Amino acid sequence: MNQKHWCLDSIDWPRFDTGRVSPDLVAVIKTAAMIERNGADYGRYLAGVFHDDPEFRAAAARWAEEEEQHGIALGRWAALADPNFDMDASFDRFTDMYDVPVNAAASIRGSRTGELCARCIIETGTSSFYSALRDAVDEPVLKQICTNIAADEFRHYQLFYRHMERYLDKDHGTSAWERFKVAFTRFREADDDEIASAYHAGNALPGTYDRATANAAYASRAFGFYQKRHVRRAGHMFAQAAGFDPEGWAAKVLTIGLWLVIWFRGRKFRPVLSRA
Repeated sequence: MNQKHWCLDSIDWPRFDTGRVSPDLVAVIKTAAMIERNGADYGRYLAGVFHDDPEFRAAAARWAEEEEQHGIALGRWAALADPNFDMDASFDRFTDMYDVPVNAAASIRGSRTGELCARCIIETGTSSFYSALRDAVDEPVLKQICTNIAADEFRHYQLFYRHMERYLDKDHGTSAWERFKVAFTRFREADDDEIASAYHAGNALPGTYDRATANAAYASRAFGFYQKRHVRRAGHMFAQAAGFDPEGWAAKVLTIGLWLVIWFRGRKFRPVLSRA
């Protein structure tokens, strides 16, 4: 049953307060809007990978609809913050720059278990990211949107984890080490072209696209919103998806490593964004 917990009309748009918006915050939200709105292409990709699993295909279709709604809501907020922002034109630029393998008939992760593990890692990142945004900003409309999205992303993590457990039985016990390799690989892909091209296209940057420059510009701003509690929860979720005890030593080591990376990359904008 497709039961949405919120919709665009439930957002209290008239409460938007331009005085509580910073250019760096807007740059991050424009980037997130690009990625979230691309949920339809990821839905088509998952439909092909799980072509003979109607239960998961139906769940993935609902997931894709919710992801698109996230992108539309964030794009609408960005247009309030920057009246010159054209969501449709920006999204067209983004999809011209970055392609999802929508015609794939098998997972790029090597197995369906690996695919679902990778999806868990993505939802770990988005759940912690929108939780960090929710707790950091005081613009009331964005706070409401991020509260809704953070709850959705945690529920999405649970969805993919539940189906991953089902496929673990079918794949006859994919090892924790294999799951960890998938999880770590997907984590490292945070520096791939998707986020960088979304930042470049969403913010209409002049000049030639440069992945390293765009990634550094995005990460230094986005990571500035995180607090230790967000990273601690992400470490637990990462460890669970990778096949380790979420309360064990592996989760603690992961949490320390994640926090060091996030603190270092977000150190420049953290004092600025704390007043966003």
